[in-house]
Amino acid sequence: MARQLAFYVNSHACGGCKACQVACKDKHDLPVGIRWRRVYEVTGGGWQKDGDAWQSNVIAYNLSIACNHCEDPICVSVCPTGAHYKGDNGIVFIDPDKCIGCQYCAWACPYGAPQYDEAAGVMTKCDLCADELAVGGTPACVSACPLRALEFGELETLREKYGNVAAIHPLPPAETTRPAIVFKPHRHAARAEAEGATIGNLEEV
Repeated sequence: MARQLAFYVNSHACGGCKACQVACKDKHDLPVGIRWRRVYEVTGGGWQKDGDAWQSNVIAYNLSIACNHCEDPICVSVCPTGAHYKGDNGIVFIDPDKCIGCQYCAWACPYGAPQYDEAAGVMTKCDLCADELAVGGTPACVSACPLRALEFGELETLREKYGNVAAIHPLPPAETTRPAIVFKPHRHAARAEAEGATIGNLEEV
């Protein structure tokens, strides 16, 4: 089986500090408006009256998301120039010399991973900090997480260690692109899906 690197996201541990997002922008010197890693603030529920008291049934958790380097990446299949491709380690790359900035990949990706750099005229996205991996390093987002809610490694190893959950609310079903990611769902995740919890910081992400 081909090698496939992947992220592990412990949504139960994520405190929403966004150190991962800041580290990614700093490492790659990303311009304003481009965020390869984003932190969703999932919110729902509220307060309910219980006799003379009010009880909270609030849903609240954070979800750190970047490119999932999918096993069946739709960005690769829709790219008209072959600029998107999967490397030997499963990472999905964009060749800027082939990219024409048509943004088909951005429209197709259900995770919002490819993002258009208007100044450069090409699409950009997370490459799992491939330059760091090449010298034995770690992706910037993983290194920056103070609560160790992020890890990376071989997909099968992560699945053996943490299970096989590849989608939690509000992400699309894993069958769509077979994302190379493993989640530890927050304890509110099932309620969030059942009750239609929303992304509270949608304008940001």
